Amino acid sequence: MTLPPDMPPPPDQPPPDVRLIKWLVVVLTSVMILGVIIIIGLLVTRLGMAPAPLALPDSINLPTDSRAQAITLAADWVLVLTQDETILLFDRATGELRHQITLPEQ
Repeated sequence: MTLPPDMPPPPDQPPPDVRLIKWLVVVLTSVMILGVIIIIGLLVTRLGMAPAPLALPDSINLPTDSRAQAITLAADWVLVLTQDETILLFDRATGELRHQITLPEQ
């Protein structure tokens, strides 16, 4: 293919600003690929781990004539809300009753 006589020959290297943009695109693409690989690796390793088992007391003895309505677990206690609007706070390790709170009537 021949060039017309009035066209200059193509330059051997692109201008400096185009080279800078090309270098930035290569770096950005590399960083993004590396980031995606790291995120996928973390997801695979973290989702494959089994959760720590809950350490619950063997038994909790509710007062007579009370039925549990809701139970909440915390690091060192178990909270039981009974149907007669009483909050019972049990020790998580031993199952002993620590506190008993009666909610006011509404």
